[in-house]
Amino acid sequence: VFAVRSGGATGVVVKGLEDRNPISFRMEDKGEVKCIKFSLGNKILAVQRTLKSVVLPEKRSLKLLKNQSINVNWYMYCPESSVILLSTTVLGNVLQPFYFKSGTMSKLSKFEIELPAAPKSSKLSLSERDIAMATIYGQLYVLYLRHHSRTSNSTGAEVVLYQLPREGSCKKTHILKLNRTGKFALNVVDNLVVVHHQDTETSVIFDIKLKGEFDGSTTIHQFVLPPRSIQPYQIPVAGPASVTSQSPVPCKLYSSSWIVFQPDIIISASEGYLWSLQVKLEPVVNLLLDKGKLMDFLLQRKECKMVILSVCSQMLSEPERGSLSVIATVFDKLNHEYKKYLEAEQSYTMVVEAGLSRSNPLLKRPVRTQAVIDQSDMYTHVLSVFTEKKEAPHKFTIAVLMEYIRSLNQFQIAVQHYLYELVIKTLVQHNLFYMLHQFLQYHVLSDSKPLACLLLSLESIYPPAHQLSLDMLKRLSTANDEIVEVLLSKHQVLAALRFIRGIGGHDSISARKFLDAAKQAEDDMLFYTIFRFFEQRNQRLRGNPSFTPGEHCEEHVTFFKQVFGEQALMKPTTF
Repeated sequence: VFAVRSGGATGVVVKGLEDRNPISFRMEDKGEVKCIKFSLGNKILAVQRTLKSVVLPEKRSLKLLKNQSINVNWYMYCPESSVILLSTTVLGNVLQPFYFKSGTMSKLSKFEIELPAAPKSSKLSLSERDIAMATIYGQLYVLYLRHHSRTSNSTGAEVVLYQLPREGSCKKTHILKLNRTGKFALNVVDNLVVVHHQDTETSVIFDIKLKGEFDGSTTIHQFVLPPRSIQPYQIPVAGPASVTSQSPVPCKLYSSSWIVFQPDIIISASEGYLWSLQVKLEPVVNLLLDKGKLMDFLLQRKECKMVILSVCSQMLSEPERGSLSVIATVFDKLNHEYKKYLEAEQSYTMVVEAGLSRSNPLLKRPVRTQAVIDQSDMYTHVLSVFTEKKEAPHKFTIAVLMEYIRSLNQFQIAVQHYLYELVIKTLVQHNLFYMLHQFLQYHVLSDSKPLACLLLSLESIYPPAHQLSLDMLKRLSTANDEIVEVLLSKHQVLAALRFIRGIGGHDSISARKFLDAAKQAEDDMLFYTIFRFFEQRNQRLRGNPSFTPGEHCEEHVTFFKQVFGEQALMKPTTF
């Protein structure tokens, strides 16, 4: 907010949302200051004193950089894009944009705003109140609030969006239907056009990324959500301590004293407040019932991740459980964004590894936005929680897991092993071993080392799992020692021993490694079984069941004697 005193001669005070560091400076008094615009990034200040001149001083020295002579009705400046827009001609509807960069000013192509048809007795002109300029999805737009005359057949006012490129001509691209008349103001928040309606004290939201009705040149949009009011704000009562104990006073919303600035600023002149407008995503979930459209909307928002994960959890649970087709649509939309990020990251890595990044200083690593919901996110926050609750029928649970895996495969995203493990554990919990066998037989569940280890551990409850795991490991050509280490770390000692026997490596394995694992399991009978196995191996290979000093098993022999007695040791057998 610029507070100008005496045309700037006695000072200009500048305050922002945080007034801890206000700025002040002086200017020469050359008449009434009509308007001041400021570009934070470029440190450029534009001051309009008359209807015909715009002066561009630089920094606090206020050095004149350039003077453009043109008949100006009014003008506005967009600091995000460093573009100034001048209203020219009698009707004010021919707009001339200028672009600023590094102290230079470039004149862009002028364009004409289509005014509504005026009654014969009057002449309409373009007002500054009906124009806004903002960046939406990285592209600069001029937004025109078009009021229709009472004699027209239109259903109400509309916002017309003109795309303003740095090169080429400006063109009309979108129309936002308001379906009402009256006094309006608009903001752009998180790439959403928010239109405030004073008469009903409500606001509507438009998202130009969502599908609209295309007429060949322009896309017509309806508002995304039903009209809603801005959340009430309580103004604390100022004054002496004896008075401030009073309850806060509700702020008058949609007041005629409100002034709106782009992209998200609302100033209440009567109350002396300046606000930054935000869109709360949580209530949107219950207002936008079409889950596919809801996902399209949420995926474009900055702070969307936890809301999206919450929606995914809700659609898997009662009472809002969705159909499999709806769930599949949501998964596909999430994985589409996930795949785009993975491809961008892969392309960046290839360029860097090829040493081409130095020749392209503009190359930047892809930004991982909150719209990237990866497998870990889905597993941690949605799928594992969903399976643990065991609220849904098991057929539905398995179908959901397989639907997510199907979607990942469709977008050629490598499925992480923990998702397959979740499927197997769910099948085992419900004794659906025939389905597990089919999934493995037809390679619905892709081969992996962790998956093979999980199958080995299932042998006691499903004997064919042992052979299935061996077949998988043979296809993987995996290092057998590594598999044994994994099984032993999970205390699957017998499974590890069976695996080694299955591949014919039991004569060369370390007895101490297996005896260590068996002892750590704190299962005496397991230790007895493993100890006896190696005694029999020693007898078969050396004709004596005792362990040699090189095997370093003395402590295990002592432990065996303590638990089972020396008489339990195997005696040498001669033939």
